[in-house]
Amino acid sequence: MTTNLSHSEFTQLASEKQIEKTVQALQAHGIRVVVFETGEEARTYVLDLIPNGAQVYDSPSRTLEVIGLTEQIEHANRFQAVRARLSTLDRATQHREMRTLVSAPDVLVGSVQAITEQGEVLIASASGSQLGAAVFGASTVIWVVGTQKLVRTLEDGLSRIREYSLPLENERAQQVYGQASAINKLLTINAEHEPGRITMVLVKQQLGF
Repeated sequence: MTTNLSHSEFTQLASEKQIEKTVQALQAHGIRVVVFETGEEARTYVLDLIPNGAQVYDSPSRTLEVIGLTEQIEHANRFQAVRARLSTLDRATQHREMRTLVSAPDVLVGSVQAITEQGEVLIASASGSQLGAAVFGASTVIWVVGTQKLVRTLEDGLSRIREYSLPLENERAQQVYGQASAINKLLTINAEHEPGRITMVLVKQQLGF
C-alpha cells in the first residue's frame, strides 16, 4: 500500500532519530555519510574533497545552486569543470564527446530526490544524463541532500518524487529549458560495492526539491 504523505511532510526536516537511522543504513550499504548544520559548511567540505586537476561534473541541481556550489565548481581554477567544457562544444558535431564527458567524470557532484531509512537512494531524471556517472562512470560521487528528503519507506520516496519533486522540477524546467520535465528514468541505489566511492553530505536545512 502506498503511504500518502502531505506536502508539509515532504518539506519537514528529519528528526535526529531519523537522521541517525538513515546514516547507519547508508553506511552499512557502503555509502560514506557526513552531516552538517548548514549549506555553507557542506559547500566548503565538498570543495575540499575534490582533487586538484580532476574533471568534475556538477549535475543540474537546485540544491547545489542554493548553497553556491554550482558557481564555485563552474568557475574553479584548480580542477576542470565539465559543464564549462560542455558549453564550448557543438551539440550537432561533438555530441559523442559531450556524452563521454558527462558519463565518466572523475567526480560527480549532485543531489537526490529521496533517501529511505533503509538506506535506499532514489534519483529521478528526464534525460538520465547524470545516472550513468552515478551508477558506475564517476570515480567519486558526492551528493548534497537536505534532510527534508529523508523518508520512511521506498513507497514514501516514490510518492515524494511524483507528488512533490516533479511539479517543482517541471516548473523550473519550463523556465530554464522551455520544456516540461518528466520521470522518464528512475534509479534506486540499494548499496555501493566500492566502499567510499559515494559520499552523502546531509544538511539540516531545506535544500532543493
